[in-house]
Amino acid sequence: MRPSTNLALVGLTLAAAFPLICSAQSSQPNSTAPITITVDATDAPRKMLHADLVIPVKPGDLTLIYAKWIPGEHEASGPVDNLAGIIIQANGKTLPWQRDSVDMFKFHVHVPQGVTELKVHDDFLATAYPTGFSSGASTSENLAMISWNEVMLWPEVPSAKDVLVTPTVTLPQGWKFATALTTSGHDGNTTHFATVPLNELVDSPVLSGRYFREISLAPEISPKHYLDLAADGPEDLEVPQQMLAGFNDLVRQASALYQSHHYGSYHFLMTLSDQVAHFGLEHHQSNDDRVPEKTFLDPNMDALEAGLLPHEFTHSWNGKYRRPEGLLSPDFQTPMKGNLLWVYEGLTTYLGDVLTARSGLWTDDQYREALANSAAIMDNRPGRTWRDLQDTATAAQILYSTGDRWDNWRRNVDYYPEGELIWLEADTIIRQKSHGKKSLNDFCAGFLGLGGNTGPITVPYTFQDIVDNLNAVQPYDWASFLTDRLTTKVDHAPLGGIENGGYRLVYTDTPNSMEQAREAETGVDAWYSLGLHISHNGVLRDVLFYSLAYKADLGPDMTIVAVNGRQYTDALMHDVIRNSKTAQTPIELIVENTGYYRVVQIDYHGGERYPHLERVESKPDLLDQILQPLPVH
Repeated sequence: MRPSTNLALVGLTLAAAFPLICSAQSSQPNSTAPITITVDATDAPRKMLHADLVIPVKPGDLTLIYAKWIPGEHEASGPVDNLAGIIIQANGKTLPWQRDSVDMFKFHVHVPQGVTELKVHDDFLATAYPTGFSSGASTSENLAMISWNEVMLWPEVPSAKDVLVTPTVTLPQGWKFATALTTSGHDGNTTHFATVPLNELVDSPVLSGRYFREISLAPEISPKHYLDLAADGPEDLEVPQQMLAGFNDLVRQASALYQSHHYGSYHFLMTLSDQVAHFGLEHHQSNDDRVPEKTFLDPNMDALEAGLLPHEFTHSWNGKYRRPEGLLSPDFQTPMKGNLLWVYEGLTTYLGDVLTARSGLWTDDQYREALANSAAIMDNRPGRTWRDLQDTATAAQILYSTGDRWDNWRRNVDYYPEGELIWLEADTIIRQKSHGKKSLNDFCAGFLGLGGNTGPITVPYTFQDIVDNLNAVQPYDWASFLTDRLTTKVDHAPLGGIENGGYRLVYTDTPNSMEQAREAETGVDAWYSLGLHISHNGVLRDVLFYSLAYKADLGPDMTIVAVNGRQYTDALMHDVIRNSKTAQTPIELIVENTGYYRVVQIDYHGGERYPHLERVESKPDLLDQILQPLPVH
């Protein structure tokens, strides 16, 4: 999710993990009749889904389950609060049910003698705000992303793989759709899909819409890949040729990197809308990527969102096929353990960003500017002195919804950007120690491409598996390296990968191109000067601990009303900071806080400061080498 070879190694890794593959393949769903679920999405434009289920049962007490832990979201995010209209019937009679008094995701019902199936109706109220992840807003007048877990109930069993489901969906007149599910038939606006295990159903959302377009990508690559777009208006479906070429090359570069595919086909499901939540969520044979409506038409949004598809695509290998054992929740109820998210998300962030550059969706300069931003944010993170990176992964389930306020002191899901720095450093160490003969590309082909092409199965891994597979590529004290990066509480970020790569992090008054794109969307970034993130309306999104702004008693959600006696604007704020180098007096702000006003003075004279990567000519250009596209066969 994203609030982007060595044949001898393949053989070695496959031999070590072969029992796990056998175990994954031999766990078959049971032979009982499947549950059928029919979702009526014709009310999606008015934010409601209807579902009818037929559940095979035996007489006696029964517990029905609603999904709590959604794979890829790393928290108990199942939207049970918006499940409504639950009616359970047997042989034409309505049965009483009772919610569990402790676990809100369980429903108890007694099945009378002689009953072999229950008919269950429920409604999902798709009324959430456009924030969060899949439980956030997912519909508009012209489109809907249907996540099956939002309407699905099933008998409590040890493993979701053992529950078979035959799904059907009815869409509004004229809407089209895409999904990783296999279509078995059509009846007007109703589409029937082949029976699948429950875990595969939940992993296969349906993107639908009135304005819809499907584009075949890299047609010479097998299996097939598709870019599926749903938008609020037809004009938003026009993909610039350069961007489309990048999507095609993304498929080619990922295939060259991982040297395997673990899916029958792959669908990039992309929603272009300002009415739904914006995020990326991985699935094994598709993804759920939601971006602003004008992403293809706005160069700033294009730059900011370019890494989303590469990130979620990489998750098909790192996260879905190979997954930390602590994130394997067999029943959607067992809590997930995020201690290896610095691999699941951190490695994916590194590989996804590299693939964004290798495929041409970013220029090399854009990649370096984006990396400079990530490095600078992590390097100016006072919270790292009390909270190590490992704890941000362990505590992931409580961090995703914390927001920006005082985020630099609390720390957040830092295993994304700091994980990227760690894996960049690992890549440069392998390249240095092997004298250029090996790289993290070899690790990816062996570890994430384990066993060559397979179906959508999951092979778990542990910390020791990571260490062993890195050592198989290049012998090194990887256990100590990783443990040190994960558990040491230090003032500064691990910048060894940037430095080994032939660059250094510097700050200049020249705007960072990627940060300029972000400022156009969010407001003024005065983080490395005054210590402020300022929204377009002057509201302080966050204040940097120990900065000059912090020492001036500024805090999040205060509003800058005036700067040096003039009404606040972004342009004025930039001018005042830029001219502070020659100013003889402090910067003066009038600040409002919950209805009270005060004058604040910040004695700053350093001008604007933006992060960049500066080339160190005396060192090999390993970072530039990393960004070179791989040969495609």
